[in-house]
Amino acid sequence: MGLIAKIQEHLPVSQSLSAQCQTVVSAVLFSTLLWFSLIFTMRMCLKQLLSYHRWMFEQRGKMSNTTKVWVALVRIFSGRQPLLYSYQGSLPNQPVPAVKDTVKRYLESVRPLTTPDEFERMASLATQFESSLGNRLQWYLKLKALWASNYVSDWWEEYIYLRGRSPIMVNSNYYGMVRINKSLTTPHVLSPNSGGASVPYLTLSLLSLSPSFCCVDTVQHWQDSDYVAVYHRGRYFRLRMYSSSRPLSPREIESQLQRILDDPSPPSPGEEKLGALTAGDRIPWAKARKEYFSLGVNKRSLDCIEKAAFFVTLDDDKQGMMGEDPAASLDRYAKSLLHGKCYDRWFDKSFSVVIYKNGKIGLNAEHSWADAPVVAHLWEYVLATDSFQLGYNEEGHCKGEVDASLPRPQRLSWDITPEISQSLAVAQALADDVDFHVFSFRDFGKGMIKKCRISPDAYIQLALQLAYYRDRGMFCLTYEASMTRLFREGRTETVRSCSNESCAFIKALEGGEVCRRLLRQASEKHQNLYKHAMTGAGIDRHLFCLYVVSKYLGVDSPFLKEVLSEPWHLSTSQTPVQQVELFDMVNHPEYVSCGGGFGPVADDGYGVSYTIMGENMMNFHISCKHSCSQTVSTTDRSTGRIFAPHVQT
Repeated sequence: MGLIAKIQEHLPVSQSLSAQCQTVVSAVLFSTLLWFSLIFTMRMCLKQLLSYHRWMFEQRGKMSNTTKVWVALVRIFSGRQPLLYSYQGSLPNQPVPAVKDTVKRYLESVRPLTTPDEFERMASLATQFESSLGNRLQWYLKLKALWASNYVSDWWEEYIYLRGRSPIMVNSNYYGMVRINKSLTTPHVLSPNSGGASVPYLTLSLLSLSPSFCCVDTVQHWQDSDYVAVYHRGRYFRLRMYSSSRPLSPREIESQLQRILDDPSPPSPGEEKLGALTAGDRIPWAKARKEYFSLGVNKRSLDCIEKAAFFVTLDDDKQGMMGEDPAASLDRYAKSLLHGKCYDRWFDKSFSVVIYKNGKIGLNAEHSWADAPVVAHLWEYVLATDSFQLGYNEEGHCKGEVDASLPRPQRLSWDITPEISQSLAVAQALADDVDFHVFSFRDFGKGMIKKCRISPDAYIQLALQLAYYRDRGMFCLTYEASMTRLFREGRTETVRSCSNESCAFIKALEGGEVCRRLLRQASEKHQNLYKHAMTGAGIDRHLFCLYVVSKYLGVDSPFLKEVLSEPWHLSTSQTPVQQVELFDMVNHPEYVSCGGGFGPVADDGYGVSYTIMGENMMNFHISCKHSCSQTVSTTDRSTGRIFAPHVQT
């Protein structure tokens, strides 16, 4: 085609180069342009391929020819072992649904929850919104979608997580446990640091929240960190994870943690409960930060914590399934991970690892930077690596050698005044108000449910709605978190799992009818709702973004205002398992994490997190508030125990 010759003719340095050099330079330029063009074309083709979602709606086991061709093309264009983030730009942007479709789905979702008069009023508001203001807001939202990588995620992070002025402890942060089988506690527990083998293998997520006086907290990111911050008995330490540019071995980390445990020094005045600042309201923390942590030793120590890879608490308590009442011990374990003593966690860090005296571990994660599946992925890798690759020696110590010349962990210094300890009272009241119940259901699991051709997730959602209906005598707006990871920078979408079909099934069941057909219809409806949410055709994120646009434009929408003020009395989420295939979960289900949980979203509601483990077990983490008489009234009706019997029903 003569392209190399044409490039050679237009080289700006052609007169100063020999003919042979001109040919070489032209060939290199041509090859480079060809290479980049090929990569760009392949990425664009892959982006178009990944926009195909029809495969999700096909019947399991009956793949269409179109989908078969699609699978083959995706494999060709994506390669075998892509690097992390290497194809982030090839993911399609999340589409903006039509206002008409979203409004229609919304009205369908609230029909079983409203009286005929209430529904007629909402339908009137929806029609008015759709025909007038909705189109204007939609135009601005589509304009944003043209330049933003995701039209939802940045606003979701800012307005849901960073603008809140209430405590992030309980209200936003969530937790993760290790396995709960009583007979499988760490076999070589010799000292409180035996669980520390997991520490160096956590993925470094270098960020921390910084509180603000005004409206929005700041997420601070750092490129790298070679240490972690450690809290033990009211004292803060800096523990380096590297020595001479090499990572410490598990045995060396154990040795360093033991040094912290053996350190007899007392806390400085005010140091012990300093972490309560991150547990209380955000404005007092912002004021204290500006007044007491802007200069000098306090700033240096605070920077050390915030720039650490993550935070570690060496807790003097023992947790896990133990004692004469294992169920109650699990509830205490959950509460400890969610809020601890309110001052022995650093709730602004991306995540805090908690290592208990008896070797049990867990974590508390800040929510703005990532949702639970991301942290669960990390946690699953940690637990599997600890159990199947690292292990312990015969004496119960972590494997590896210890360099005797390692410097001791550095104790952080503080100059604290008494005034900054007032946040503890707010945090303690919030922690005391939360009630938790954690239990495992072992009568059957997803294996039997799938044999009945029912979605396990749909089955659990119906069981939760049945329990709520029997307890309250009514249905409620039910939130289930779905992931939108099919799209670039996608986070979550809401599945409104209380549907006309689920309500019809529950009413028929309560009436003593044979309702297999209704059960199947409710399950299929739930699956359809979930698939629509995953493929960008959800309800709530679209309406949320339209509401944000209306606020930017300074216009009010009675419809959007009412929709976004509706409380979620039942907020649910399934925690995924086996995101990495480091061990055989079918043969070793006892090594899977028990999952994790979160606080209730509404003061008079429940927070329910569940994990489907293997074929024969399901774990539930259920939270509510003591201050609400509707969710907790007597010992026999304490947190979430109303849900347990209905899984089998």
